[in-house]
Amino acid sequence: MMAEENTKPEGAEAQPATLVEGAPIAATHPEGGDPTAPTTPREARDLRGPRGGRGGGGGRGGDRGRGGGRGRDDRGRGRGGDDDGGEELIEKLVHINRVSKTVKGGKRFGFAALVVVGDGKGRVGFGHGKAREVPEAITKATSAAKKKMVRVPLKEGRTLHHDGKGRFGAGKVNLRSAPAGTGIIAGGPMRAVFESLGVADVVTKSVGTSNPYNMIRATFDALTDQTSPKSVAQRRGKKVADLLGRGGGTQAEAEAEAAAVVE
Repeated sequence: MMAEENTKPEGAEAQPATLVEGAPIAATHPEGGDPTAPTTPREARDLRGPRGGRGGGGGRGGDRGRGGGRGRDDRGRGRGGDDDGGEELIEKLVHINRVSKTVKGGKRFGFAALVVVGDGKGRVGFGHGKAREVPEAITKATSAAKKKMVRVPLKEGRTLHHDGKGRFGAGKVNLRSAPAGTGIIAGGPMRAVFESLGVADVVTKSVGTSNPYNMIRATFDALTDQTSPKSVAQRRGKKVADLLGRGGGTQAEAEAEAAAVVE
């Protein structure tokens, strides 16, 4: 082999490699070239791959398509207000109403839910939600109710400290504290509120509209006005026994009642 190479004349040009039928493609590339590079336009297209359509995932077109990286990423957008802290809540479905929206093609029907949520220990809230399906509407209403929970002071953990009145729109409600064993004398949406609140003895009366939304709001208007002897004594700079002893009772009875006041 070495003798043959030495017999070639100096300055002779290298002859191009000829394509032999059945020989591998790598043999057709000049010395120092990439053996994996395509040699024909068809092979180049095969290596590049098809161009993806507007919504496809292949090639450069798929990256710009509707299904590519331009879509919204909803990860990490969870609602932090839905967490109830691990405590068990009482959920009451008060009302379900079918609603409709008139659009260009006709009517679009949905559902509206009114839910009351409470812990049975003096905290309660209400919320409403709309959706195309009933379960989704209830879920939205429950989440809204958990975010708007209020605390109501209770006497002995079973009834209200004093009477109250509430009003919203055409709805009017009257609330009265009751002795032990009375039970919840209320109907409709008001009963759901007191059961979720944890009240065992109360007498109520609704005057005016029977719209559940207005009745619930009127009930919450009356509950937010509830005050306890402890909060009044702190505000006035007095002792709880001094406030409770002004009703004609003895000092010992007033002190006993003051000791029983928790909130």
